[in-house]
Amino acid sequence: MTADSSALSRWIIAAKQHPLTTLLLLASFCGWFVGSYFYPIPRLLVFGGLAEGELWRLITPIFVHFGLMHFAFNGLWLCLLGARIEHLLGSVHLLLLVLLSALVSNMGQFIWTGSVAFGGMSGVIYALLGYIWIRHLLAPHPLLALPKELIGFMLFWLLFCMTGILDFLLGVGIANAAHFSGLIVGMFLGLIFGFVASLSTRFK
Repeated sequence: MTADSSALSRWIIAAKQHPLTTLLLLASFCGWFVGSYFYPIPRLLVFGGLAEGELWRLITPIFVHFGLMHFAFNGLWLCLLGARIEHLLGSVHLLLLVLLSALVSNMGQFIWTGSVAFGGMSGVIYALLGYIWIRHLLAPHPLLALPKELIGFMLFWLLFCMTGILDFLLGVGIANAAHFSGLIVGMFLGLIFGFVASLSTRFK
């Protein structure tokens, strides 16, 4: 077996073990292609749709990525965090977290800026980070144990982006409201599910 076939086999095994994480990654890849090569962005991916009954558009902006680095950064974090949650708690649990955090982070970004010109999985990523962080504090589990340095870096990055320095240097807009609201809703969900998990462990 060659190195390439061995790597492919590992990817296939990982995809089978984490089907929802894999699906979200593939959808984000498609969203990167659309976000990078199509203008304007197709309507079905743009935030909004309440008046038209197109409720999926409250969620779909998370799949749109503007550039390869944007997709790669979010994709790596999705694999790191999403796969842990899916492996421990199942695909349905991860789906619930993704949908709720996508809704809250997208709405937070829209309310803060008044613009629908945004996209990316970062709000969900921060929600998954906040969820793992708080849930692990309340109901520790090896799969949810993240290095403190990793959490510290992501919190630093959140605050650094909020300074507007990257907007100025790179000429791109950072969805800071989505990041912040995603983190808050993730921590809140981690508090709820962590408390329930700790009670379940205590009374076993």
